[in-house]
Amino acid sequence: MFRHRGKNRTLKHNLKLASLLSGVAGIVNVTGVFALKQLTTNVTGHFAFFADEVGRRNFETAWGYLLFILAFLFGAIVSAGLLEAMLRRNKRLVFLPPVGLEILVLVGVGLLDLEFIMQHRIWVACCLLFAMGLQNALVTRVSNAVVRTTHLTGLFTDLGIEIAQLYFYRKEEQQKKLKDSMKLRLTIISFFFLGCIVGGSLYSAFVMKTLLLAAAILTTALVYDSAKYRMMKLKRKFVRS
Repeated sequence: MFRHRGKNRTLKHNLKLASLLSGVAGIVNVTGVFALKQLTTNVTGHFAFFADEVGRRNFETAWGYLLFILAFLFGAIVSAGLLEAMLRRNKRLVFLPPVGLEILVLVGVGLLDLEFIMQHRIWVACCLLFAMGLQNALVTRVSNAVVRTTHLTGLFTDLGIEIAQLYFYRKEEQQKKLKDSMKLRLTIISFFFLGCIVGGSLYSAFVMKTLLLAAAILTTALVYDSAKYRMMKLKRKFVRS
């Protein structure tokens, strides 16, 4: 699901990618809201808060929201940079550095002492936004901008458009394309929501350690993708021999 790009990607690859990573984003989102009282998977709301605080001349508070925006942007830049560097070295492992870095960030934040987190809420939120910037850029690049997992506004917009288009585009090929796209968007929405529910349920018992579940999901995805790739190589080698 990570390795295939361009014409080699199928709906099945994107559905696997979308379900796993949108679940991760849901867990990070609800954990950030509960612990830090901040959105930690997208920056749309932070722009509004930033503008409001600037208008009120609360520049110190505004600076915090600007940091959130820049942290997400920096995550996307780092992710894209790592992808480009790996494309020139080892295309088979192009996804490993950004996903590995995201896992490290989530584990690091998840193991922080709660008192430390409360004293440094802005910087902890920046770390989570950085991780989501990493993830969003990776998913966007790998899926050719078909899959986005950290925010839902655009997904609901696209889903609404496609539901309306079902009535007007009646050819079998058009209907299949629309239904496949809707299936993908509904998968992302459903697993993001599921991640929020699971993360919210676990938060009362594990607090920030809930993020370790998100890291575990990412680690499982890496192991699964690697095992699947090796099995395919062995199968092809067996068929050739």
